[in-house]
Amino acid sequence: MKPTTTLLLRLSAIAMALAIAPSAFAQAWPTKPVRLVAAFPPGTPGDVIARLIQPALQAAWNQPVVIENKTGAGGNLAAGEVAQTKDEHTLLVGPDTILTINPHLYKKLSFNLRTSLKPVTYFASFNQTLACNPSAGITSLAKFVQLPSTRLYASGGAGTPSHMAMEMLLATTGTKLIHVPYKGPGPAAQDVMGGHVDCGFIVSSIVLPHVQSGRLRAIAVSGKERSGLLPEVPTIAESGNPGFDATFFETLMAPSSLPVATVEKIQRDVRAALQAPTVKARLAEMDLRVEGYSTQDAQRRSQEDFAKWGTVAQRTQLQLD
Repeated sequence: MKPTTTLLLRLSAIAMALAIAPSAFAQAWPTKPVRLVAAFPPGTPGDVIARLIQPALQAAWNQPVVIENKTGAGGNLAAGEVAQTKDEHTLLVGPDTILTINPHLYKKLSFNLRTSLKPVTYFASFNQTLACNPSAGITSLAKFVQLPSTRLYASGGAGTPSHMAMEMLLATTGTKLIHVPYKGPGPAAQDVMGGHVDCGFIVSSIVLPHVQSGRLRAIAVSGKERSGLLPEVPTIAESGNPGFDATFFETLMAPSSLPVATVEKIQRDVRAALQAPTVKARLAEMDLRVEGYSTQDAQRRSQEDFAKWGTVAQRTQLQLD
């Protein structure tokens, strides 16, 4: 055989090996226990989802799946640990706001959220509900936008989905209200019920029992689709603000260095785990709509929402570090 022919055959074999390598690695992954680092406390939506699908993932991966809660700084503590890890078996669980809102609000982090992490999939979507104290006399979005600028609105905290959704609504309607941040959606709901503030965007699962008891009035929901828990309540878009969409997502994220083939394998296995009827039923009780986005769709949506929330953050001139 001629030397040239031999060289070509060797180069061809190397090229084939390189092409097969990512796929082979994905099939081999995981080679040890997988850590899911949850950015918020036990019992919060992302943590609940992780624990619901944990048994199915352990069966699919033939490895233990360990869930660890690392809370603080709006999810940035957990994000930092995963973003800076060299371990390809460590993933991040938390709301999409870690990648779409936090980069606009936290400018002094030692790492770049957008370039260090990437979405693997969106587990599920959820809404905020615009809820008001019944005595405020607000029965529709049209009446809400007529509130004078001296009135107050509650949120679950500065930079949270409830805050940012409200600021986007105020911007699109030209309404001006005074923001009162609370330490979580529960305290915010309590003060709306107590009449200390008129209204607030509050996650639908917390609002539901108070709407049913008559202590709160649900005006509209923030996302493109109505809430499964409050199907009679229209969306903001249906209420006279076309195109309004403040949908949020519980998300699985990975270090940006994780190979594409591995990311796609994880996405497929997670999507399959989310389809279990018991998982869907439990999430529906929490007003979480199962999604299971493809990796490409999750990354596209993340980029779109990053730009959208950047506009809102610029309007509020909010910085949290």
